[in-house]
Amino acid sequence: MADIVLDQITKRYPDGYEAVKNLNLDIADGEFMILVGPSGCGKSTALNMIAGLEDISEGELRIGGEVVNKKAPRERDIAMVFQSYALYPHMTVRDNIAFALELAKVPKEEVDRKVKEAAETLDLKDHLDRKPANLSGGQRQRVAMGRAIVRNPKAFLMDEPLSNLDAKLRVQMRAEVARIQHRLNTTTVYVTHDQTEAMTLGDRVAVMRHGVLEQVGSPMELYNHPNSLFVAGFIGSPGMNFLPATIENGIAHLPMVDVTLPQDLRQRLGRQADGRKVIAGIRPENFEDAAVVPRESRDRGTTFRARLDLVEAMGAEYYAHFGVRAEHLDAADLEELRHDQDDVEETTDTGDEVVVARLDPASHVRAGELTELWLDATKLHFFDAESGTSLTERP
Repeated sequence: MADIVLDQITKRYPDGYEAVKNLNLDIADGEFMILVGPSGCGKSTALNMIAGLEDISEGELRIGGEVVNKKAPRERDIAMVFQSYALYPHMTVRDNIAFALELAKVPKEEVDRKVKEAAETLDLKDHLDRKPANLSGGQRQRVAMGRAIVRNPKAFLMDEPLSNLDAKLRVQMRAEVARIQHRLNTTTVYVTHDQTEAMTLGDRVAVMRHGVLEQVGSPMELYNHPNSLFVAGFIGSPGMNFLPATIENGIAHLPMVDVTLPQDLRQRLGRQADGRKVIAGIRPENFEDAAVVPRESRDRGTTFRARLDLVEAMGAEYYAHFGVRAEHLDAADLEELRHDQDDVEETTDTGDEVVVARLDPASHVRAGELTELWLDATKLHFFDAESGTSLTERP
C-alpha cells in the first residue's frame, strides 16, 4: 500500500488543449478516493496519468513517496479495473485471475493460494472452472477485480467499473466494492460519473470540472457545504432546487415566500449579499408537509402554500412537484449541469419553475391540492449569481 500525491499535475495535448490543469490532490495510504464530474472534466485523464497510460505534461506524481513520472505502468505496482471487463473469453475464471501471476512466473503453489483467497473474497469459488460467457455481468466484474486483487498492488485504480451493469446489479456491486476495499485497505482511486456512487463509496470525493479540481472533501461535507453552485447541483439526488432571491435586512425574498434568516446564516452571509440578486439553493428534503412537522421544529422555518402538480409515491417518501413564478436563471453553472444530465429545463404548463420537495411518508398530500409546506430556514444556501461561488460557506 502507498499514498498517492498529485502535485501541480497538468495534461496538455499537442494542440494546446489542457485536459487537467494544476491538479493538487493528496490521497492517503489506504484511502478510497472518488474522482467525479461530468463527461470531459478530466477525471479519467487524471486516473490514466496515475496509471502511466498518459504522459504528464507538468507537475510531479508520487506513489509511496517515489516520483514515478517517467516510470512505465508495469513499474508503478498498481492494478486497474476498467469499465469493460477485458477478460480472456477462452480462459476459465481461475486462469483469468491467475494470468498476471503466471506471467510474472510466480510459483504455482502461491498462484493457487492467491486465486483461492481472491475467489473466497469475491464469492467466486464455485465458478472457477467456468468461462466468462457463462457468467453474469456482476460475476464477470468480480473476476476482473479478482485479477487485480491477487497482485497485491500498492493501489487500485478503477475507471467506471460498474457503468455496464443494470441498475439493480450496480447497487449490489457498489456494496461489494466498498466491502472489498475496506477489507483489503488498499489505496483506491475510483472514477465515476455517477454521484450516487461517489456519495456511497468514497472516504473522500474530488469533484472535477473543465480539468480543474472544484472541491474535495467527505461525501457529507460536499453535500452540506458545497463551495459553488456547480458542486451543489452535481451532488444530491433529486438535485438541489435553485431559485432567484434577494436578501435585505436579514430577510430572503424567495419567489414563493419571505424567509427570516437565522442568526448563524446572517453572520455567514455578512453584508456581501445585502440588496443583491443572488441564487438560493434548497435541497428537496429541506421542505416538509407542514402537517407533520413537530411543534418544536416549526420555529426553525417558514410555512407557505403551494398547489402540487405531481406527487410521486416512492414508498419511504413522497416527491412533490410544485410551480413558482420566478425569473429565468441563466447562470453558466446551471446550464452546464442541465446539459450534463440531459435535462430539459422544467416548467409547468403555465411557465412556472418546477420545485421538488421530498416529504415524509406520513404526509397525506395529493396532486392538485393546495398544500401548506414548511421550509427549513437553517438549511438554505446562497450563491453569487455571476460567479456561482457560495456566499454561505466560508473559504
